[in-house]
Amino acid sequence: MKSGKAIGVVLALAACVYSVTAAPVRCADDAKVIDISAKKYKFTPGVITLKKGVPVILHLTSVDRKHGFNDPGLNLRADVNKGQVTELKVTPQKTGTFPFYCDVFCGDGHEDMNGKIIVVD
Repeated sequence: MKSGKAIGVVLALAACVYSVTAAPVRCADDAKVIDISAKKYKFTPGVITLKKGVPVILHLTSVDRKHGFNDPGLNLRADVNKGQVTELKVTPQKTGTFPFYCDVFCGDGHEDMNGKIIVVD
C-alpha cells in the first residue's frame, strides 16, 4: 500500500505548511515545542526567544479560566481554555520584538497580562 502511505505523508506535510502566520511555514519533525501557561494575570514564560526561519510549536494552556493569546506582530491569535492544550505553529519570518497579551478579559489585573516574543537571526 505505497499509495496509502504517500497520501498520509502528503496530508501530514499539508497540515504542517498551514499556519496562522501570513508567511508560508514548513514544519520539521523536530520542531521545538514551547509550553506557555496562562493564569490570572500572567503568562509563563513571559519572554520567549525564537530564531528567524526556525519552526516552533507553542503549546498554550490555562490553569484557571479562559484566556486569549494575541501577538499581532506575528499574526498569532488563539483562545486558551482551562485544561486544554491550544497549539500554534509559527516560523518567524522577521526579526524583532513582538508583544503578546491576553485579549479575553479575565479580571482586574487583565491589562498587565502580557509578554513578548523576541525573534533573532
